[in-house]
Amino acid sequence: MNIDWRSLPSLTALRAFAATAELRSFSQAARALNVTHAAVAQQVRALEDQLGRPLVQREGRGVSLTTDGEHLADALNEGFLAMQRGLEALKAGEADRPVRVTLTASFAAQWLMPRLKDFWEKFPDIGLSLHPDSRVVDLHRERMDLGIRYGNGDWPGTESSYLASARLVIAGAPSLIGKRDALTIEDMRDFDWILSRSWPEQDTYLRRIGLDPDTLSRTDINNEELAIAAARQGLGLVVESAALIDSDVADGRLRIVHESREKLPAYFIVTLPGPKRAAARAFLKWLKSQS
Repeated sequence: MNIDWRSLPSLTALRAFAATAELRSFSQAARALNVTHAAVAQQVRALEDQLGRPLVQREGRGVSLTTDGEHLADALNEGFLAMQRGLEALKAGEADRPVRVTLTASFAAQWLMPRLKDFWEKFPDIGLSLHPDSRVVDLHRERMDLGIRYGNGDWPGTESSYLASARLVIAGAPSLIGKRDALTIEDMRDFDWILSRSWPEQDTYLRRIGLDPDTLSRTDINNEELAIAAARQGLGLVVESAALIDSDVADGRLRIVHESREKLPAYFIVTLPGPKRAAARAFLKWLKSQS
């Protein structure tokens, strides 16, 4: 049986009558609904007018129900209880659902994973579900709580906040570059390189500083994690986002020998407008504390 939505009275009127029927008082119904006594009485009268029959009658300081009112109250009570149970089940399921995050595999491995121990120490009851993907996925369609994206911070239909610098740097292992903290452009021409032919921003950066990527002694690796791993072994200089090698630099596995000063693009936290689940809010607050 399909519902004839146009024939149904307003939900406001039905709520006002159901509360009045349960509490047998306009005043108590008004307090329960956080509205005025007059508003409840007006909604109940409007419902009676629409249905063409009396539903309540005054009885001392309260009200009693007519026979029609009793029948309608029973039906509404059953319906509102079913709605309440459904909403509570939905909220309970949402509360238990892990926070779903879309991000690239390299950002997950190089930036997020080294920091997650701190998050779980602070929020041991919050689960995370990471979804590595090189694509910019639709947060609503894929039911993602948030995304971490590389770009200029402008994605239609979303809200974004800065998370980490994505400025490009050139880095090498101490075993490759020795004790030097910087290399000249002439020096870098003589080194082996770990590069990717599928990353045009990398070639643009190298050309901007005076290096021709086509003339360098290079090994092509199109996976950022593998490229960084190769650089750690001293197999060549690597061009990478600073955020993805900050732990390597901090621990001395890699040393930055040249860096861009560009502020954009960067890594941004991206969410849909509107309220967030408590677990998602906690993860968002923690993420922003890491920037």
